[in-house]
Amino acid sequence: MIPEKLKKIMKKDGVVAIATLGSDGPHLVNTWNSYLRISEDERLFIPAGYMHKTEANIAHNPNVLITLGSSKVEGLHGPGAGFLIKGTARFVTSGPDFDFMKERFSWLRATLAVTIETATQTW
Repeated sequence: MIPEKLKKIMKKDGVVAIATLGSDGPHLVNTWNSYLRISEDERLFIPAGYMHKTEANIAHNPNVLITLGSSKVEGLHGPGAGFLIKGTARFVTSGPDFDFMKERFSWLRATLAVTIETATQTW
């Protein structure tokens, strides 16, 4: 189950970092909290406009680490909360998951669908 605090963070301004590991080492790409969506089965959907290196890395190794946070949500020790998400990902270029995101983000070329294994509040 996705924690309610994580859902609150997704509605606030903030940056998301997505880490992948390819044959040539780690790679990071960013997007915005407000771009994230949750599917009915609680997968995390991220619109991909570019993310070509991320896609190549996921084809090599589907494990991802994702961090996001917001200073506008109360954290563990005061203002500001963040999460570390660990999961597996795949790029979707057709079908219901793609269509769901394409309706919201006309510019996307793919949906990055992440199956969340853990979502841990870090601050």
